[in-house]
Amino acid sequence: MIETQESTTAKICSFVRAYHANFIKNKIFDDYYAFEIMGKDEYEETKNSLVKKFLPCYKYKTLEEINNLFYPLINNYFAPILLSRIAFAEKEFKIFSSIHKTCQYVICGAGLDTFSLRNDNSNVRIFELDHPSTQKYKLKRIYELLCNIPKNTTFVSIDFEKEKMVDVLIKSGFNPEIPTFFSILGVTYYLSLYTFEQSIKDISSLAANGSEVIYDYPDETTFSKKAAGRVQFLTKFTENCGEKMKHGFSFKENLNILEKYNFNVIKHLSPNEIQKHFFENTEQQAYENVHFVGAIKY
Repeated sequence: MIETQESTTAKICSFVRAYHANFIKNKIFDDYYAFEIMGKDEYEETKNSLVKKFLPCYKYKTLEEINNLFYPLINNYFAPILLSRIAFAEKEFKIFSSIHKTCQYVICGAGLDTFSLRNDNSNVRIFELDHPSTQKYKLKRIYELLCNIPKNTTFVSIDFEKEKMVDVLIKSGFNPEIPTFFSILGVTYYLSLYTFEQSIKDISSLAANGSEVIYDYPDETTFSKKAAGRVQFLTKFTENCGEKMKHGFSFKENLNILEKYNFNVIKHLSPNEIQKHFFENTEQQAYENVHFVGAIKY
């Protein structure tokens, strides 16, 4: 990520969730705070930036023509990953928190995630981890929107490539004796295999038995010449945003790392299974290279 500014992809994620929540009837996930956390000006600025990237002839088209061309592209290139993975994460957390009445929720690479604003469970302690620039931007938006920070939420600044999650979380008041749900969405794409393993190692050293980690990951076909067109597009697009994808993981690599650090895989959704769970009655298609994993610490 470009270290002097807030994450571009975090804004794009929030923009897609805001559009989906406000304009799509058959919702995959309803992030009803997404628009508010961005604000109208930032929403329009992000949209205009994407329009310029997608539609080079936009100046010669009416607003209606632009929207008719632009939003189908958003639904094809961005929405499938962004909406299904957060729907998966919050569905799994709902199950987790029903089992563990008092628990912690650690959101790694939180971006402009709005769970802390939508959460009504006072027994959940939330820790949001992200790059300092993104955290600064988000906190500013929350203060402008709500005038205060949710009491059960702690915002933790971290550079995952340079700092240890163990150190920053413990300093921030994390309790390693309480069952914890770790969510790592949209992060593995930008991690080397070594850094991903170190992240799982850190989580294992922090997590009480019964804790759960869930994440999405790009598989080993991601950088193949035979990768689907939109997969190739997305890898190039994020690189142009200053956030280069680094590794395509095989499920065996995932399994080896998780087992090494005492995690038992309880869920693995392939692209076909993601399609079935989240897109069966929609016009959207799950991404060809993206998988979801849930694993329990034992």
